[in-house]
Amino acid sequence: MKPNKTMKLVVALAVTAVLASACSSDRGDDPSATSSGGSAATVDAASSKSDAKFGTLDSPCGDGDAKGATDQGVSDTEIKIGFGDDRGYAQAPGLNKEMSDAVNALISWCNDQGGINGRKVVGTDYDAALMQANSVMQEACGSQFMMVGHGFAMDQTAEQTRVACNLVAVPGFTVSPVAANGPMTYQGVPFPVDYANASAWFQMAEMHPDTLNDFDIVNSTIPSIITASTKVRSMAEAAGFKLKDCGVTLNYEGEASYVPFAEKFKACGVKGLWTSRSPVPAEFNFIKSLDQAGIDPIFAGEATWYDSGVATWNKDTGLLDNLSAGSIFPLIENADKVPAVQKYVDLVSAENGKVALLGMQSASSFLLWATAADECGSDLTRQCMVNELSKIHEWDGGGLHAVTDPGSNMPASCGLMVGLTGGTYAQSFPATAAEFKCDPKYLIATDKSTWGTELGADRVATLYQNANVIKPQS
Repeated sequence: MKPNKTMKLVVALAVTAVLASACSSDRGDDPSATSSGGSAATVDAASSKSDAKFGTLDSPCGDGDAKGATDQGVSDTEIKIGFGDDRGYAQAPGLNKEMSDAVNALISWCNDQGGINGRKVVGTDYDAALMQANSVMQEACGSQFMMVGHGFAMDQTAEQTRVACNLVAVPGFTVSPVAANGPMTYQGVPFPVDYANASAWFQMAEMHPDTLNDFDIVNSTIPSIITASTKVRSMAEAAGFKLKDCGVTLNYEGEASYVPFAEKFKACGVKGLWTSRSPVPAEFNFIKSLDQAGIDPIFAGEATWYDSGVATWNKDTGLLDNLSAGSIFPLIENADKVPAVQKYVDLVSAENGKVALLGMQSASSFLLWATAADECGSDLTRQCMVNELSKIHEWDGGGLHAVTDPGSNMPASCGLMVGLTGGTYAQSFPATAAEFKCDPKYLIATDKSTWGTELGADRVATLYQNANVIKPQS
């Protein structure tokens, strides 16, 4: 499906879905450049347009006769895009590697068909290692046409740089308010500050009605998670929860002992805990402390908790058999029921990449970018990309996720819940695997006090706006 001639969660959590990811590697002096999945070979395409599909989406890739150095990073033969993750963060090696793996695989898939209108896609894979997002953006500003499918947990440190150099972006996820509603930004799975998909909370209310007065949020010291948790509170309240305030804040870098915090939650009488933190080792230590304190609350969180590392850990401990994670993506375990998910799994597996939820989110954003780039044809400019991306109002990445509205930066109004037993994930709500429950009430307007940034009348963050920002033209 090519909506309106026209995917990806997050963590942002999601996208909040993401809220802090990483994988270890040393970026060195120069980020690695890849094309066609790591090969710089040119591609012979038999036809001017590919007949390939990604699920229900007609492929935006194919041969063609595009010509001209129309913008930075664009030539007769190439389109240079930046992507990346936080894989070098030593505290959580390997986390979010799936994002770059997905973009690499999609670049290869696209170039095998002839690129975008005959121009080969050349990707530069950046590692922000959590604290180097601004350095990455400074490098990208000097060479890349756009940033595509990336996700940096500390994206607020790079946003001023990105906007100043007019680097248009189609991220895999955003975290900070200034990036989530940033100018010249479009996402397959939008995560704006002023609207939210609260399906996870509404669905938990259906699944666990006895916990409406007994849930609390695990607070953190990292700014991005503080912002996310504030937003989550408004989502929970909209779904009928009256959250406790047990007064527990965990240091994101870890605590010497989590037992005192677990004891505090026990004394507070919680039956459920929500976290916007990612499944890093410190979080597992906190979960162990809950068991040591003798409590077993429902442990709920962003879709980042749907992860192979969590399943492996729980297979040995069983301490997360009470997990509930919200998602707008079908489970990878149900790929045989969803052609787009199966396509993602096949492409990434063929490149020996990591198959995971955030990878699907990055795949969605790459496909969104490629769809707009295809529409621009030979005249591929950042202005044209902003124009085309702003027109795409129905998007599911060919079936990778529930329908979103990237052009208006609006989330989905559908969702499902993921549960875990031992080392096996399964859809826990609704009952039919690979199906979502949708309801207009899931899409809520958040209180302005939770936004964390000022928005203009166009719902775009004003903090780094300048006269040269590229805006959609009719």
